[in-house]
Amino acid sequence: MTPFTFNTTPSIVFEPEASARLGALAGRRLGPSILFVTDPGLRRLGLCEPALASLEAEGGKPAVFDAVEADPSRATLMKAVEAGRAAGATGVVGFGGGSSLDVAKLAALLLGSGEDLDQAWGVAQAKGPRLPLVLVPTTAGTGSEVTPVSIITVGDDEKRGVSSPVILPDIAVLDAALTLGLPPAITAATGVDAMVHAIEAYASRSPNNNPLSKMLAHQALRLLGANIEKAVFEGGDIEARGAMLLGSMLAGQAFANSPVAAVHALAYPIGGTFHVPHGLSNALVLPHVLRFNAPDAAHLYAEIAADAFPHLSREDGDQGRCAAFIEELAGLSKRLGMQTRLAEVGIGADDLAGMAADAMKQTRLLVNNPRPVTETDALAIYKAAL
Repeated sequence: MTPFTFNTTPSIVFEPEASARLGALAGRRLGPSILFVTDPGLRRLGLCEPALASLEAEGGKPAVFDAVEADPSRATLMKAVEAGRAAGATGVVGFGGGSSLDVAKLAALLLGSGEDLDQAWGVAQAKGPRLPLVLVPTTAGTGSEVTPVSIITVGDDEKRGVSSPVILPDIAVLDAALTLGLPPAITAATGVDAMVHAIEAYASRSPNNNPLSKMLAHQALRLLGANIEKAVFEGGDIEARGAMLLGSMLAGQAFANSPVAAVHALAYPIGGTFHVPHGLSNALVLPHVLRFNAPDAAHLYAEIAADAFPHLSREDGDQGRCAAFIEELAGLSKRLGMQTRLAEVGIGADDLAGMAADAMKQTRLLVNNPRPVTETDALAIYKAAL
């Protein structure tokens, strides 16, 4: 068997309302002064208050940084670090979607180690140590609570990543009650994002693709495929919400160890340049990248097709099942009410060449794709998605 390494968050709590007892779960680990990283929308909605009250009840003094935006910038990250320094932070909580969790991860690293962010970009460059870190996701999509990756926007629209086991949190708290108020559009986009994580992890050419990631991808797709439409259209169903949150986490564990590929690489210019949400960016190119990959990966997509869409077990042959899987994924986006064409999010034909050039910068992702992607290929995929 091929050697591999598998890293994940050491402690995971899956329980409705668990965030309301965050102090009991994690207060001792976090210490007396806690940098609490979130976004202004969650603060306005009051979703943070039970967690903050719980930390205070256990003697903690949370300093709230609630200025995280979508696709967080380097400037935002450094402001969070400054807030942590001013508070004398002994631990960090990330509370929110992937953006807040990503900022919390790197804030914990920079506060704990004092290392230069520019030396930490890339794979296994961050050395640590970091401050104690607890992550509480409020969306079911990124799986950031179990991934060693943080993505930050630098300059105008370039995204850079830090990937290191050092930034895996100590505890992930999965509270499905926090996701009950998510609007249908966000539920749909984040849910498809999680499905992409599982699909790309399963088919990844990474030398660390491993049996654990494949097993997790299978189970993630079963949970996500069975529950995404109910979560979108019956948003108060706590069982469906919990299944989506768990499926997202399992997909996160899968791709954290068997990394994603061209879907994400081609999605990044869409999000970075046109400010399209990450999950929707992935969905816009997903079927077109999979069709491009099919000559080399049909057998892999055929192996997971029935996990997401059980009726596809009746399809004969790898090619037929793969083709049906791709069509089902495209149809799912339509059923969920998502935009399905680049033109629908304001992208025109004149934008595609620049996007293809930008996608080629994502070498850490493209190397994992089951079929090599050239700039000409990327342009053709974007044209198909237009």
